[in-house]
Amino acid sequence: MDATIQNITGSALRVSEASPDLDNLKIDIVEVLPPRPGPGQVVVEIAAAGVNPSDVKASLGHMPHAVWPRTPGRDFSGVICEGPKNLIGLEVWGGGGELGISQDGSHAKWMVLDQKAVRAKPTNFTMEEAGSIGVPFITAYEGLREAGGVQPTDVVLVCGGNGKVGQAVIQLATMAGATVFAVEHTAQELMAHTNRPVELFNSSVDDVPEIIRQKTNGHGADIIFNTVGSPYFELANKTLAKQGRQIFISTFDRAVPFDIFNFFRGRHKFIGVDSLALTSVEGAKIFDKLKPKFEEGLLKPFPINPATVYALQDAAKAYASVLRGTSDRVLLKP
Repeated sequence: MDATIQNITGSALRVSEASPDLDNLKIDIVEVLPPRPGPGQVVVEIAAAGVNPSDVKASLGHMPHAVWPRTPGRDFSGVICEGPKNLIGLEVWGGGGELGISQDGSHAKWMVLDQKAVRAKPTNFTMEEAGSIGVPFITAYEGLREAGGVQPTDVVLVCGGNGKVGQAVIQLATMAGATVFAVEHTAQELMAHTNRPVELFNSSVDDVPEIIRQKTNGHGADIIFNTVGSPYFELANKTLAKQGRQIFISTFDRAVPFDIFNFFRGRHKFIGVDSLALTSVEGAKIFDKLKPKFEEGLLKPFPINPATVYALQDAAKAYASVLRGTSDRVLLKP
């Protein structure tokens, strides 16, 4: 290890037990020495790290496979400070399901990673933008891939279109040339960057299945990316086209009414995507696909609001704001 940093300490978040609720998050700040990389590993000095709902839920004890104690954080941008000489100084980005869950994550000054999990960040990205991409775009990309990909002839409905995963799905689907609709449970303005027009409906007043069938000459939606789960389950099923696919990544209620007859008569498919099952190495391979599109401007990073970029000392506030529904991307900066 470089003698200039081996005796310098840095801060890291540490969770040692499940927190009782958002008002009483048990997140400690500890001082740590730079970690030592093992064979095939690198040390990344973290510049910015996104805060995802799964980071917060893991701290609340909702992830049974999460280890204790650990440093949370699944997304990151930073600079490689230890590892092969040809990688030292490389500005990188990434994200993975094991980070902050079964091994120490990115909400810290430093993080150890498999060398195969790091990729050079897009040249046109700030560190904050690079650190915000991870889980939302990995989840969106993988869901659409497992659904067979998006074709220009497809009709796509995004349930929870203003959530971060929803915004990423809208970007990917409009980039592919599909006809895209989105729905939220209240009257809202669409937040996502789009490559073609997208209509956003209010499910509390709009008959979304009927409107979409009218706008598609009775066809319905070929792909429904349901980022919320049970609240949109019935609406989504009524909107699915023949041979339509519905993608799930989350839910409130585990049990929902299910019409088996309409399911098999419609030849529908349900697809479950668990981004926690995608390692940082698999995330890096997805970033290989996305990076050129970001550099070309076909995909855009999330806007960064300085008010929702927090120091580690304010991590509890940052974490709580994510589950309480802030519309901004929340970041931590060590």
